[in-house]
Amino acid sequence: MSAQLELPTVAPFFADKPDLLVEILGRYPDYGRRSALMPLLWEVQRAERHVGEARIAEIADILGLRATEVKGVMSFYSTYHEHPVGAYHLQICATLSCSLAGADELYDYLSEETGVVNGETDREGRFSIQKVECLGSCGSAPVLQINDDYYERVTRSRCAALLEAMRADRLEAPWRERSGDTDVADPVAARADGSPSGTGGAP
Repeated sequence: MSAQLELPTVAPFFADKPDLLVEILGRYPDYGRRSALMPLLWEVQRAERHVGEARIAEIADILGLRATEVKGVMSFYSTYHEHPVGAYHLQICATLSCSLAGADELYDYLSEETGVVNGETDREGRFSIQKVECLGSCGSAPVLQINDDYYERVTRSRCAALLEAMRADRLEAPWRERSGDTDVADPVAARADGSPSGTGGAP
């Protein structure tokens, strides 16, 4: 009989987060518990920058799934990573609209500046680069996704400014970075509460 693969001993991720686990599972009926898979994966990845074997096994156990089922979902989306990515994970759209708008040149520039190629992370764990399929923002090509945020219509000069900001750990959210005003609130929130600033205050 072949030896069973032993995973490193790692404390369960959700062991000290029972309220979070209950909240996520509570979003779905008991018969649809597996629907919590993606939110659980997201919580782990947001904290650890990847979802390793031990976490995959933990989530599979929570949801009554096989680890291969969890991996099947992860492999379908470029969002999830089985191996650690950089503190700044740069995803460059490699499909037609962005390529025609200069995405290939942006990739070459970022790769040269960071010393990282597609699918790799630098030694310091600061930058990783990944070419991905359509990011769904073809009308604002070329698109660069940094961690969770989309940066649209990225020129080389803007890319250089973004790199400088990342190296100084002062990267702004895209709407702030474009406006140059770090005090302005998120325009999406502003539309939601009807106030120009998004804080409910006067114009």
